[in-house]
This record gives sequence, structure tokens and C-alpha cells, in this order.
Amino acid sequence: MTIKEKTSLFGLSSQCVLKVDDDYKTLEDYQGRISRWCPGCGDNGILTAAQRLCRDEQLPPEKCVFVSGIGCAARFPHYMNTYGFHGLHGRALPTAQGVKFRRPDLHVFVNMGDGDCCSIGTAHWIHAIRSNMKLVVMMHDNNIYGLTKNQASPTTPIGRKTNTTPRGAWLKALNPLTVTLGITNASFVAQVVEWLPELLYDVIRQAFHHNGLAFIRILQRCPHFTPDVFSNLLSDPKKLLMLEHENGIKLSDTMAKLYQTRQQHDPSNLHRAREIAEADDLVPIGILYKNESVPRYEQLTKPKQKPTWEQRETLLNNAFDRFGINIDARAAAGNI
Repeated sequence: MTIKEKTSLFGLSSQCVLKVDDDYKTLEDYQGRISRWCPGCGDNGILTAAQRLCRDEQLPPEKCVFVSGIGCAARFPHYMNTYGFHGLHGRALPTAQGVKFRRPDLHVFVNMGDGDCCSIGTAHWIHAIRSNMKLVVMMHDNNIYGLTKNQASPTTPIGRKTNTTPRGAWLKALNPLTVTLGITNASFVAQVVEWLPELLYDVIRQAFHHNGLAFIRILQRCPHFTPDVFSNLLSDPKKLLMLEHENGIKLSDTMAKLYQTRQQHDPSNLHRAREIAEADDLVPIGILYKNESVPRYEQLTKPKQKPTWEQRETLLNNAFDRFGINIDARAAAGNI
């Protein structure tokens, strides 16, 4: 039923109703299955931000693809009413790159956990950053392997007791920001927390509009295994360093009053971004680095002319002939 028909049904004049496009997508149009994450899990906030982005940008659901690996964060594609691919552990990025390479018209998003990205998926993470294909990569970092029940991940803080480190983690946690900023061709690196939905949405929105691979580390709470890991940041807002800039995040008046530890940071300054990422006293929030001029692999390798369907059919048949078994030829040669 169209808007005009609905207004007539209730005896209203269509002139008194705001004109809404019949094709307008609401949040419900992007909602998939009901979330099975634990109550209070930070993944829920990230999901809401992604659905809101799709709604605000009016992205056709059939033009969106959410790709994931294995872990709690990897349930993401199930909860989006879009195309999705729930792949293997650590393999979300090469899958997403394959989708983007063959279908550059699609909006491709990647959701990974800290173990999924920084452990088994490390090599793919490094080379995906280097390739700089247009993807929005969200790394959900709760400092633990949650789905497999409390094993230490690469970002687990030193001294943290887990099922695999009962006496406490021995090594200092890996810093995904410094690693990403050290990779050739990095073009967008940001960090945000899931309990500040205003900033979470803003960073994901800017990542979506970035001309290249946008890597976002999202600090998120796991209410079951690491409920206290970010408690100091929640109880003391001064520990969060807000990176403000006209080309970065902009705090509302309310946010500015609450989060007073702020710094003007130009995200085009790679050297300064690395210094901020290496600091141990404050947790930076915002866009650390952004460079729109970094070349993208899918553009560098884009063919100048697409093959016709007839040419594609010929190529496929030639490939099949290479590996096919010609029964008549083998019979004539007396091999069968």
C-alpha cells in the first residue's frame, strides 16, 4: 500500500503528510535474525550502528555483503538482512577481497574478533591492508576468545588469567593500531568504543565513505569473560583521548563536557598517528590516520575492457577442455 493510499484510508489529505519515498528503507529492512549474543555484549551496539549506517545511506540490501570468520563477532552476517558470508577462522579478509574484486559495485563490510584477525588471520590482515581495497573492516576487540570460552588472545592484557594462561598472560598485549599503521599502504586507521554509540556510528560512517580499506578497532565489552577489562575507561572518562579534527570526529557539546581529555589531531599526519597509538597512558578515540591518495589494488588491476559473454564462454570451455577426459580419443588410441 502506498503512502497516498494509506492517507486516503484514514481520511487524511496527502498534502498534510511528509512525502516519503515508497522505496525508503527503514532499520527493520536491514535486520536479520534475532541476535543470540549475551545480554550486554558490545556486539549488539556495533550491529545497531551498522544497520543505522545502511538505513541512513539507503544502501540496497542486495548490494551489501557482510563477511566474517569465526567467533562471537562472526555471527554478524546472520543478523543483517543483506548478503553475507560466514567463513573460516581468520579467512574473512581474503574472502571479502575476492567478493570486492569480482563485484566492485557491492558494499563490502568485514567483521572479525581480536583472535580472528590478530592470530590465525594475521597474514591476511597485513596483506589486506597493503592491498587497500575498498572495504570497511571492523575488528571487535574484547581481549579474549569468547566463543571458545575464555582463552587468551593476542590482545589479552599481561597478567590476565584465562583457561590457557591460568597463571596470567605472559606477554604484553599486541597493539592492532601500531601494527596497522606500520603496514605499507595503510590508508585509514581508527579506534572507538562500543559504549559511545554517537562516536561509534560517526567513525563507521566515515570509514564507509573512505576511498580504500578502512580499519576500525572497536573496544567492546564481553559481559561473560572480560566484564572488567574496560571498567577503568568507563569509570574515568579522562582516560579516553578524543582526537578532534575537521577531517576526523567532532564531539557534540554534551560529549565535550563529559570527555574533556581532547586533542586536535590531523589524521593526515602518519608520524603523529604512530606516536599517539604507541602511548600507554591514554586510549585514543577517533581517526588516527586517513589518506585518500593511497592506490587501491582492484583499481590498479582493473581490466581496461570487460570480456563479452561469448569470450567468457570460450575461456571456460577452453579451461574445461584442458582437464576433461576425451573418452573417444582414448578408445581410438587403445588406452581403454
